[in-house]
Amino acid sequence: MNIPQWHTIPAVALNQIFDYLDSRDRRAAANCCWAWRHHFFQRRYFRNFRFHIDVAQDDQLTFFHHSMANLAKELVIVFDFHNAFHIQKMRRLLYKAARCDNIRALRFQTNNVGLVAAGNMHSEHLVAIEQCFVEPLKLILGRKNQACQVLDLGAIEALTYYGQDFLKAMGKPQELLQLTLSSIKYDPSHYPILGLDTTLLQKCAALQVLSLDYDTLNDELLHTIQVLPLRKLLIVVHGLDQEEHSDVSEAAWSNFSTHFTDIELVLTLVYAYEAVEQLELRILRRNMPVTHIRMLFCEFMNEEALDWMSVHNSDTLRSIYYIDSVSKHSNRIDYMRQTRLQDPFVMLSWRCKQLEEIVVHGYTMDPHNLLGIARLRGRQLRRLEVSQIDWEPNVAAQPVFNQEMCSLLGQQWRPVEPEQLPSEGYGPVDYDVRDKYVFELMRKDLSH
Repeated sequence: MNIPQWHTIPAVALNQIFDYLDSRDRRAAANCCWAWRHHFFQRRYFRNFRFHIDVAQDDQLTFFHHSMANLAKELVIVFDFHNAFHIQKMRRLLYKAARCDNIRALRFQTNNVGLVAAGNMHSEHLVAIEQCFVEPLKLILGRKNQACQVLDLGAIEALTYYGQDFLKAMGKPQELLQLTLSSIKYDPSHYPILGLDTTLLQKCAALQVLSLDYDTLNDELLHTIQVLPLRKLLIVVHGLDQEEHSDVSEAAWSNFSTHFTDIELVLTLVYAYEAVEQLELRILRRNMPVTHIRMLFCEFMNEEALDWMSVHNSDTLRSIYYIDSVSKHSNRIDYMRQTRLQDPFVMLSWRCKQLEEIVVHGYTMDPHNLLGIARLRGRQLRRLEVSQIDWEPNVAAQPVFNQEMCSLLGQQWRPVEPEQLPSEGYGPVDYDVRDKYVFELMRKDLSH
């Protein structure tokens, strides 16, 4: 019996065969033999391809260098900022990417976002960062043929301080679509403040998504970015420094909201232990069109700020996350709950007509208030996620309660069980684990 010699099919015929197949069948055909697999790696089959690479996996690195470097349009790199071997691999990888004009989007992911307190960085640390990251990134950004469209520094504090250098290095800033300069701080109470030359942002004429730390924001910058076609602005709050950073004025936000009528404005507080207590006094403004608010591990529930938002953001607010450890200030929260007539989440549900997502962990909810939220928002509420409900003294009523919640929301609903939550939802948390969880939430807001 004659066995077909599939590997001898001429390249012209293979081209026609592969062109008739969809992407799934084409991948399956590539497994036929080495010749077919080699023929599979052509640019026309990888036009918008995102390659996800973990530098800890040497086989992935080899595969990228040999087969995917000239095909991938977007490169997502996962690495450990504390691992010296990873950093050396990153240097070679980024220089390789700088030589590949097809790579137009670059994203970093690392658990250790705060390498070291910025004020304590020795000269050798700075040299290592500049040699392994900054210099090759400048080469990537400086390309004029197939310019970079996405730069996501992965919330790495040590890299975001080079934000202005990266903007200066851009060969074609007018082609940049997304820029992520927000960070997760090593010490949220003490850190340098990044200043940006607003004229550099002004050149990014196509920028649609911008992420910044609140300290970088000021009236001039808020006015400058009004010339950009922004559809999403993410602001990350850590600390508040009255001496080095003046608050953004009401007038600046008024002009901003008048110009951007449909923008998504995501305000995220990350370990903002002091800022969260002054949220409605120092940060929120009547004309600040907040659509999404995130309060992540701030160790304080500012109910007055939520009430303030239920009044002044009633036309814009769509989503709210409050996530904290149960063990943090539990007595203080219980005291506040006993002295209030109404739960702030009920007031948000009543007044904010666009509210469609509520996520609360680390704050005990009353079952009657949850029913009130469900009755007020109904099926408009796409997601209602809570993990702590005060059932005493009505534990037996839980099945009936769950059934009524399902009926009101028009979907299956149950409170989140402890084993379903990430470990950071309860008790003492490893900082790297917590950083990873916060980073995933921030990245989710970027991608939506």
